[in-house]
Order: sequence, then C-alpha cells, then structure tokens
Amino acid sequence: MSGKNTAVIRLTAGKVKGEERDAAVLARYYSDNGADEILVFDLSDTDEEHEHSVGTVKEICRASEVPVKAGGHIRRLEDVKKYLYAGCEKAILNYARQDNIDLTEEASKRFGKEKIAASVDSSDVVSAPAALVEEYVSELIYINELKPFEEKINPLNCNMEWSEFKLGPDGLVPVVVQDCRTNEVLMVGYMNEEAFQKTIETGKMTYWSRSRQELWIKGLTSGHFQYVKELVVDCDLDTILAKVSQTGAACHTGNKSCFFHEIAKTEYRNTNPLHVFENVYKVIADRKIHPKEGSYTNYLFEKGIDKILKKVGEEATELVIAAKNPDPEEIKYEMSDLLYHAMVLMVERGVTWEDITTELANR
Repeated sequence: MSGKNTAVIRLTAGKVKGEERDAAVLARYYSDNGADEILVFDLSDTDEEHEHSVGTVKEICRASEVPVKAGGHIRRLEDVKKYLYAGCEKAILNYARQDNIDLTEEASKRFGKEKIAASVDSSDVVSAPAALVEEYVSELIYINELKPFEEKINPLNCNMEWSEFKLGPDGLVPVVVQDCRTNEVLMVGYMNEEAFQKTIETGKMTYWSRSRQELWIKGLTSGHFQYVKELVVDCDLDTILAKVSQTGAACHTGNKSCFFHEIAKTEYRNTNPLHVFENVYKVIADRKIHPKEGSYTNYLFEKGIDKILKKVGEEATELVIAAKNPDPEEIKYEMSDLLYHAMVLMVERGVTWEDITTELANR
C-alpha cells in the first residue's frame, strides 16, 4: 500500500462513525479529491447492524470511482460474498480473528485470490502462516501504517496548447459540460487561457465569467464542484466538450442541469439504450412505490419474489427456444420480455442498472 492515498470509512449499523456527511457523499468526495482507494471497515456488533452496513457499502461503491475494499463483521463465507456482491474490489479478512484466518483458503478458492485481502495491526505482526498468505491473499493491509487522507490536486495530462484553439472575437472558447455517467448536458460556460490552465492544473472546471469579468471556479461558493473526467475539442478546434463528475446541482437554480425550460418538442421515440433501460426501470420502481390498479407490474410485486423468479425462468426458457428458430425476430420479442421481468427482479432486490454496468466494466 506504499504511496497510496487511502481514505478510510468506518461504519456502525450503516452510519459513518464520527462524520456527519452521508457515506455516499463522503465516498464521492474522497474519489474526486485524490483518493487512490477507499477502505471501509464495519464496526457493527450485531448481524442486523451489519446488514445495514452492507447496504451502505453498496451505496459507497456506487458513488466511488476508485476501488473500494471492505471488511469487518465477517463470520462466514456469506459475509465475504456480501461485500463482493455490493461492488467491492476486495473483501478484507481481519487477521486479528482466528476464524477469519481459518476462512482464508475457502474464500480465496471460492472467489479468487485477487478478491481477498487481509488486515493486520502492523507489518511486524502477521499471525497467519506465511504460506497461507502467499497462496491465498492478494494484499496485506497494515492498519497502524494507514495515513490520514490528504486532499490532493489532480493535474490533467494535456495534449493541446491554448494557442491551438480557435478563439471567438472575445478571446474565449465555449465549453459544453456533460455528466460523465449519464451524458446529460449540464451547462455551457466559457474559458479564457487562464481558466483553461487552471482547469488543467487542478482537475476542477474553471471558467471565465463574462458578466463579472473574472475567473470562476465552479463550486467554490456552492460546493458544487465539477471534477474533470475528460476534455475533448470539436473538429474546428473552437468548442470544448467537458465530461465531469458533478457534485450537487450544476444550475444556480438548484436544478441538476441548466437546460430545463422546454421551448418546443415533437413526439419521438428515444431508443438510446441507456435512456430506455433507465426509463423503464424508473417506471417499474415507481409502480412499486405508487401501485396502479390493473398494473401487471404491481401484480408481480404483490405475488412476491417466487412469482417474479418463476416468470424470469419462463422467459429465459422461451428465449432459448426462440433462438433455435430461424426467425431472429422472435429473439427480439422474447429478449424484451426477459429484460422486463429481469428489471422487476432488480427493483425488487434493489439492484440498479449502474450496478450491472459497473460489474460488467470490472470484468
């Protein structure tokens, strides 16, 4: 762990110990401000408290863009699985407990050595046999050697000089800003050379305010910083597209995006896969919270998990049968049925599309 800027979050019954901020907000802060990884330790006393903490670990993994490793209150193989299924890169076994040492080989064989870490008090005292550690543990975390998290400036690797841009009459370049996760357009700003260099140096979006005629670090007053994930320029070299991790709202009105006043609209089908999956998921989730009479989705929720699983199984079988037939159109219909029922299952069990895409991206 030498040289890593490690952030540590300690939980009790799902709440962050000694910290007023929400766990997901804290994880995003660490992730955006120079953390190389986040370690989460559950200090809960009971299994019920531990379950709350596992739910919080899932929220931390969703919010973080750096690896999350978690441990604490591991009593059985199932507890290791819960951390990994919550989205953690590794589960941390506590080598101050003999039962965790005894669990090492089984956990490593079940989930893979790369998924298993172990925590010890210091590098001078490792109570587990060296051969066991070497064969079944991918990382030893020395608790006493962890340093306090330090907020760091993350300068960007820049491939262009300011002189290469084609500037407007005012010497500025317009910047279109998108949410890096959803591609939602958040705002449009402007940069002069100083704002551009400041953005590169800090990794935080910095603009030139035309109304105030001064440099403007987005979020300096509101706390709603924009952390740069990618900057690209168009073919004419006169407009920048910035993909950012947005903290809070982009608009001064409190809206997530500055673009919310509808001017005109035609009816059209938005078949963007991300939007379709998210929109259908939101409708299903809303049905669970606000039941609608005659809704098939509500019928499934009312019948419970066994009925939902039965339908998922039936639709999977029908997809297999359709795939054996010569007409590929059947696959389209059966796959759609399977995905719909799978989304009902996802909502029932609290799994999001972001959880799925993150898991796929990690493979």
